[in-house]
Amino acid sequence: MLRYVIAVAAVIVTGAVTASVPLLRDRLTFFLFWPLTFALSWFGGTGPALLAVALSACVVIFMMPPGVALEGEGLALTVGSFWIMGTMAALVALWRERAVAEAQRQRTTAEQAMAEAQRERHAAETALAQAERDRRTAEAANRAKDSFLATISHELRTPLSPILTWTRMLREQRLDAEKAERAVEIIERNAQLQATLIEDLLDVSRIVEGKLALEVRPVVLAEVVEHAIDTVRAAADAKNIRLQVVLDTTLAPLPGDPDRLQQVFWNLLSNAVKFTPPGGRVHVVLERVNSHVEIAVSDTGKGIPAAQIPRLFERFWQADASSTRTNTGLGLGLAIARHLVEMHGGTVVAESPGEGQGSTFTVKLPVVPVTRTAGELVRRHPIAHTDGKRVATGFARLDGIKVLVVDDEPDTNEVVRTLLDQCGAEVRTAGSTAHALQKLEHWIPHVVVTDIGMPSDDGFALIAAVRKKPGPASRVPMVALTAFAGVEDRVRLLDAGFQLHIAKPADPGELTAAIASLAGVRART
Repeated sequence: MLRYVIAVAAVIVTGAVTASVPLLRDRLTFFLFWPLTFALSWFGGTGPALLAVALSACVVIFMMPPGVALEGEGLALTVGSFWIMGTMAALVALWRERAVAEAQRQRTTAEQAMAEAQRERHAAETALAQAERDRRTAEAANRAKDSFLATISHELRTPLSPILTWTRMLREQRLDAEKAERAVEIIERNAQLQATLIEDLLDVSRIVEGKLALEVRPVVLAEVVEHAIDTVRAAADAKNIRLQVVLDTTLAPLPGDPDRLQQVFWNLLSNAVKFTPPGGRVHVVLERVNSHVEIAVSDTGKGIPAAQIPRLFERFWQADASSTRTNTGLGLGLAIARHLVEMHGGTVVAESPGEGQGSTFTVKLPVVPVTRTAGELVRRHPIAHTDGKRVATGFARLDGIKVLVVDDEPDTNEVVRTLLDQCGAEVRTAGSTAHALQKLEHWIPHVVVTDIGMPSDDGFALIAAVRKKPGPASRVPMVALTAFAGVEDRVRLLDAGFQLHIAKPADPGELTAAIASLAGVRART
C-alpha cells in the first residue's frame, strides 16, 4: 500500500513542478514524467508504475495550461507514446519482479539443499562414528568372549585332569593305601573346585536374568564371618599368613541370607589369602559405624593399581588374563559379591595405596532392627535337624530305610546306591519313570530320590503318576536330585509335590540327612 501512496505523491509533485516551470510546461511536458515512471517501475513494481502512467497522462491532459501546442492528433500521439513506454516499463518491472522472486526462490532452494546436504553429511559422519564405536565395542566383546571361553575351558579342564588320572590309577590298583587316600583327597578337592566354578556361572546367569533370590532371616554377622574365616584358615596356614580377626559380637541380628553373605565374605577372604605372599597378614574387622555395619578385609598383598580399581567388580574381568598368570579363577567372584551385597541394601568398595602395598575391601550393610514374635522359629533347611544319627564320616545312618533311586544316568544310580548302601539303607534303582513305576507295584520304599530331566517321562511325570496310585505308594516322600538348580526350578518342584530339592552335585551328607529326615517323617505318619 505504501508504494501506491508514494506513486500518487510523486506524480502530484512532478505535475506541480512541470506546471510551475514554463520551459517544461510548454515544450518538455513529459520530461520529468519519464524518469518518474521508470523509477517507479524499477523500485516500486508493476502496480505503482501503471498507476503513475495513468495519473501522469491525466495531469498532462487536464492540468496543462491553455495555449500549449499539444492538441488534436499531436496530443493523442504524445500521450499514447508516453502510455506505451510507461506500460512497457511496468512490464519490464513485472519481469524483473518475477526474475528477482525466481532468483530468490532458487537461492532459498539452493540454501535448503546445502543445509540438507550438511545435515545428511553430519548424519553420515555421526552414523559412521557410531558404526566405528559399535565395531570397536563388538570387537572388544568378541575378544572378551574368546578370552572368557578360553579361561573357562582352562579352569574347567584343570581339575578334570587330576580327577581322571587319579581315578584311573585307583581303578588299576597301582597305589598303596597311603597314596590311595591321598588320591581320594585330591579327587574330592578338585571336584569341589569344579562345582564352585559351575555355581559361579549359574549365579551370574541368575543375576543377568534377575532371578537371583535371597532367603532372608535374622543373621548374626559375627558367626557368618567366623564361618567364612574357617573355610580359608587352612589355605592361610599353608602360606604362613596371619589371620587377625576383630569381631564385634554384641551386634544385633540383621535381616539377610546367611549363605549368600558367607559367600561374599569367603570371596573377599579367599582373594586376600590368594594375593598375599607367604608370611603376610590378613586383617578382618567387623564393627558398627553410625547407621551401618562395616566388614573390612585388609591384606599386605600385591595391591591394586589405581587404574584397575574401577573395573574390579566387572564380570569376567581379570587384572591378568594372560596364559602366564599365576592365579586361577573366572573373574566372577567380586562381581557376584557386589551384586549380593547390593541385594542386601549395602555397598562394597575396594581401596589400595598402590602395587605392593596391600588392599582393603569394605562391605557396608544397613542396620535394620529384627524382631521375632513369640514362638517364631528361624527357617532352617531340613538337613539342619534330622532324627537320624550321624556316623563318624558325617553321613546319617539309614538302617532299615528303603530308598528307590531313579536316574537315567547309570553312573549316578550306582554312586548314590553305593553311598546309601554304606549308610545301611535298602536301595533299589530305576533307569526311567516307567521302570520306577513297575518297581512301585510290588515294593513300597520309605523315600524316592529321582532325577528330573529324563528321556520320555521326566521327574514331574513320575511324581504325578505316584500321587495317583492307590494306597501307601501315593504318600511316599520324594526328593528331587537334579541339575536344575535355580530358584524358579526349586519353586516349581515344590509346587509339583516334591518334599525336597537337592541340586547336583549333591553333598553326600546333605543327601543322607534329607533321606533320614523324610523317612522319620513318614514313619510318624
